[in-house]
Amino acid sequence: MFWKFSTSLLALVLLVTGVAGEVVWSQHAREREVDLTAGGWADRAEPPVSRSLDRTSAPLAGRTVVIDPGHQLGNHNYPRKINRLVPAGGFKKPCNTTGTATRGGYPEATMAWRVSRLLRARLTDLGARVVLTRTSNRQDRWGPCVDERGRAGNKIPADLKISLHGDGNTASGARGFHVIAPTDRARWTHDIYKSSRRLALRERAALRAAGVPVANYIAGGDGLDFRSDLGTLNLSDVPTVMVELGNMRNPRDAHRMTTRKGRATYAKALTRGVRAFLG
Repeated sequence: MFWKFSTSLLALVLLVTGVAGEVVWSQHAREREVDLTAGGWADRAEPPVSRSLDRTSAPLAGRTVVIDPGHQLGNHNYPRKINRLVPAGGFKKPCNTTGTATRGGYPEATMAWRVSRLLRARLTDLGARVVLTRTSNRQDRWGPCVDERGRAGNKIPADLKISLHGDGNTASGARGFHVIAPTDRARWTHDIYKSSRRLALRERAALRAAGVPVANYIAGGDGLDFRSDLGTLNLSDVPTVMVELGNMRNPRDAHRMTTRKGRATYAKALTRGVRAFLG
């Protein structure tokens, strides 16, 4: 009887261990599959996506957040595709752009992608459902276009959307972050411009509290800007902001964007902004 019991117990332990190992392996395999960063900027053991399983009682349970990692690493390889005109809210603009980079060549697309993944992990741990507008960062991919990014989350509907970018201003000493919200435009953003402004204020406060400097070269020096020319904002039906996390051409901003500690600082602050906005 003891031998039979021990054998059954051993089989049960092996089964549970095997299943757990398979789950962890499959999570890491999926992360590697969607994060094939080419061009010398391959990810090196970035923290994996959240492994939490039961989030029904978590602070953001039942909430949906769309994260838009700006650009795509391979955009420069598809000029005809990214230069075609698409709707942008009463007018047309190019599908997308290549984005900027640090003086050392670290791409904006990669920075936005890595911060987006860290933000996704934090929000998922808090119970939120998170949707990304792109699921890879690769040289053989392009887009999506700004109209698709702008409409992302409308049909769900999401509770909010955050688009992450880095600026490329070449002026001497230009540094710091700024948050962009839509202006009030009839037919396009009238229904979301007030809530988007509240979201912008929450994100600005969170980034400031984290020690990220406010931009000293744009947006009047207060880190808050309002624009009517961005399809990502104009086509949204949910509260939406675009966050320029810093100036990639500035050495100090570039250091924050290219280090794990710096990107974690961004993700933590952005998470606090989301929580403050959603209550």
